[in-house]
This record gives sequence, C-alpha cells and structure tokens, in this order.
Amino acid sequence: MIKIDKLSKSFAGNLALNNLNLTVKEQSVTCLLGENGAGKSTTLNLILNFISPDSGTITVDGIDTQKQPQKSKEKLIYLPENINLYLEFNALENLSYLAKLTGESPSTNDIEQALRQTGLQESAWQEPLSNYSKGMRQKVGIALAIIRKAKILLLDEPTSGLDPSATLEFIRVIKMMVANGAAVLMVTHDLHCAHALADQIGIMKQGSLCDLFETQYLSMQDVEYKYHHHIIKPIESQHNAETVLIQAI
Repeated sequence: MIKIDKLSKSFAGNLALNNLNLTVKEQSVTCLLGENGAGKSTTLNLILNFISPDSGTITVDGIDTQKQPQKSKEKLIYLPENINLYLEFNALENLSYLAKLTGESPSTNDIEQALRQTGLQESAWQEPLSNYSKGMRQKVGIALAIIRKAKILLLDEPTSGLDPSATLEFIRVIKMMVANGAAVLMVTHDLHCAHALADQIGIMKQGSLCDLFETQYLSMQDVEYKYHHHIIKPIESQHNAETVLIQAI
C-alpha cells in the first residue's frame, strides 16, 4: 500500500532522511521508533506531500505522490498527535461536516455506527468537543477514518498523553481497522503499543533506518533489547568515553 524507495531529504544542508527504503503492506501495521529528530515525522510529511524529497520516490496504493499528489492524498487518512477538530461542535456535527469536506455524504446512522465502533460512549455524542478528553477526541478522528473507509492510515504519536485504558481502546480499534483491510504506518515513542500492534517495527536514528524487523515471534523484552542496542547503548558508550577522557585529563 505504501512503498518508499531510496528517499532522502535535507534541510539547510542537514540530512534529515537518508536513503530510506520501506514497504507497508495491506492489512498490516508498521511502527517507526526513534528519538526526536530521527526522521520519523519527516517521513510522514513526505508521504503526505507537505514537503518534497531531494531524491527517491513514494507510491501510495500504486500512485506516485510527486506525480499525482492530490490523488495520492485521497487514499490517506492522517491523524496527528493533536487532532484539529471543531471544539464548539459535537461529535456528530464534526463528523458530518468533515466528511462533506472530503466529498463524503454519510447518513446519521453511518456516523453513529462509526462512533460505536470506536467505543465512544453514546452519552458524549451530543456534547461539544471542548468537553472531551484527548482520548475521546482521538476516537472522533478515528471515526472519520471509518466513515471514509480508509485503507491507509498515518498516525503520529497517537498514544501520547493517553492513559492505559485509552491506549488499550486505541489498540483495539486499530486492530479492527487492520482486520478490515487497512494499512497503518505509525510513528511512536511507545514501545509497548508498537509491540502490541506492529507486524514490523523500524528503528530510526539520525535519518537512517538502522533496523527493520517483524514482531510475530518477538517478546516485549526482545523489542526493548533491539531499541536499547541501537539507541540507548550508543549514547551510553559515548558518555562512558567522555568520562574516561575527562578522567585522563
């Protein structure tokens, strides 16, 4: 569904993404892990055509994002960490209006069914979103993806700020959408969520994909070890080297 081939991007001479190759298949979840500045969000912005690559290509459901940017965007649903919704509107009003902006004309029944699938309690549907928690607003965003029958989801730190119960609910809903055929690319710092959801995990560092592995037979401890090996251990080694140098001086 998403194919990234030899993708690179620089900003003011600084390499943000270096020769990235990545494929996200239908009915699967790919999670990208890494520290801030590793190139994860740059990857999403390139897929969305918010910025242009220096080199390389991206295809979304077979559509080249550079040659047919509008058509490729029609295949995508993007849910950022903080979803932009109309806080004065209730959930039903938000979904009806946002769906129409994308060319959809869902019935009230379609909207209500989508909200039920996300697990948003019915008592909240008529309340303005200014009264919603972050997790509840996120469910409205996911309901829009359900209404649009989204086949490709881009998620940027979707569990940031969610309590454990809301995170478990989020995992349940994404698994449901994947079972219905969706392909998901998720950027996250949440190793536990990545392990629970991902079919494959990529670890990024300084703009490069330094590891990519399937999770089917890996425990949570295996994922933590891999992350530690690529991200935390090199930092510790550098710190230890600096300490030795100071002591030598």
